[in-house]
Amino acid sequence: MKFSFIILLTILSFPSYGQDMKDYTGSWQGEIADKNAFSLTISIQKQANGSSLFIISNEHELINKKFTLINEIQLSLSDKLSFSGIVNNEQSEINGFIKSGMLFYHIRLKKSGSNFIGKWNVLMIDSLKSQFLYLSIENGLEEEYEAYPIFGDDRFTGTWCANFNKNNDTISFSDFKTGLQFKGVLESSKILLSINLGNKTITKVSFEKTENDWNIGNLTISKGPQINDGWEFSSNQLLLPKMENDIGNKELDKTESVIIAKNGKIIYENYFAGFNAVVPHDMRSASKSISSAIVGVTIDKNLIKSVDQNIYEFLPEVYQNTKDSLKSKITIQSLLTMSSGIDAVDFGANSNSNSPATENNYQRTMNWTKSILETSMINKPFTHANYGSANPHLLGVAVSSVVEEPLELFMDQKLFSPLGISNYIIQSDMSGKPYFGGGMYLTPRDMLKFGQLYLNKGKWRNKRILSKKWIENSFKNYLNLENTIDKNGYGYLWWHHTYTINGRELKSVEARGAGGQYIFVIPKLKVVAVITSGNYRNKKGQQPEKILDMYILPILMEK
Repeated sequence: MKFSFIILLTILSFPSYGQDMKDYTGSWQGEIADKNAFSLTISIQKQANGSSLFIISNEHELINKKFTLINEIQLSLSDKLSFSGIVNNEQSEINGFIKSGMLFYHIRLKKSGSNFIGKWNVLMIDSLKSQFLYLSIENGLEEEYEAYPIFGDDRFTGTWCANFNKNNDTISFSDFKTGLQFKGVLESSKILLSINLGNKTITKVSFEKTENDWNIGNLTISKGPQINDGWEFSSNQLLLPKMENDIGNKELDKTESVIIAKNGKIIYENYFAGFNAVVPHDMRSASKSISSAIVGVTIDKNLIKSVDQNIYEFLPEVYQNTKDSLKSKITIQSLLTMSSGIDAVDFGANSNSNSPATENNYQRTMNWTKSILETSMINKPFTHANYGSANPHLLGVAVSSVVEEPLELFMDQKLFSPLGISNYIIQSDMSGKPYFGGGMYLTPRDMLKFGQLYLNKGKWRNKRILSKKWIENSFKNYLNLENTIDKNGYGYLWWHHTYTINGRELKSVEARGAGGQYIFVIPKLKVVAVITSGNYRNKKGQQPEKILDMYILPILMEK
């Protein structure tokens, strides 16, 4: 009896960890009951007592926050979820942002009766084309694992997950990009997963193991619809059958949209692989050129006096001790031209992966600005140009220090709203402010608008948004990027490239992002073109240049 008791006591003394995550490692597939579950309604409802309710809902109410409605709204809704907005002068709509995870989602709430109502698509799409949800369980061993949900849409909405926890048969993790929270229950042959916003469940999914290929995208061509966004269509449309055929047979792999404007009117617009005109696209580093425009706004408005000002004039006291004889010469212009001299080289033969200012390193720290400023200098400012995202990040810090309102609202009021752009998303940094190094989401049509703004020397539909002087200075070729294959010339966060078509040279100024996100501005032809792609890890990120060179420019030059 005593012996049995000792055995029982010994067994009980060991913790019961439940299932071994090694048994769950692999691919899982589930089905979402409602493909519109992530298309959420945002409403501000006035109450009889004079207060208002801020409500987020789908079929069920998810968030309910009581507040007093004034012209400028700042609401904390839950952990890592907030709303900021401004009521317009006519009291007819509220423009603002839902901040969830690392993303600022632009929201427009229009007045309906005494209330304001709008939509928030948390997955950045109108609705899921496929109701399948995939779950990759990786590196499972006992209590350790990683989990990555992939929403089974043609556009492959992935997640950036972290905080992997396990307690017996329960797992939990979060997507720090969208702010979504995941909680799962492990069964013998299933995983029951709830997807939550804050502590409220958006939807639940039951998963089973699968061997299915997750590459479910199709190559159908979708024509751009007539959208009242300020664009007009030319009567002389461009035909590109060879390009479309080669996209269809995957010779031009993972091309997602091609849209071209000439003389201010759209002459070609098509979408591929399930994309369409209303899906905001991750521009990656192509949005650096938008960051440059925001710097231009602050200079046009004399908030920053000159591009010759030193970066330390805009930095808080806590960072002043990082200044030395070389860093004290870092100017706004040197940051705009990737010539700050900071050891922040992000790619190419000269890349130093050990430098804390490279993108892969500073983004792993809690204080990106501190990590960048504490790194060493490799050149005197404005003598050598090396591409690195640390440079525009510091520009964002400078701009944030001179604007009175939250930076995202300043960006909306001074650039996006005047361009008629409302369906967009801004990525934040670890401080919760807009990140100037990349990651904005715009639709291809709105990317085209931005290019047209620069082709028009700062005007959109005859409305002045940026000064002509800023555009001209932005498009100058200052220095060549020494860490790029083509040693491209570089302006104010704009790339330079020259194409040779039938012996004729054509100069293009370009916004470029990883995976093949391009805005081409070709002044000689009065052309702006946008190509977006999904070539992130296959060394085809520069494929849009091939498409422009081989398929588009030869035909444009014949017209």
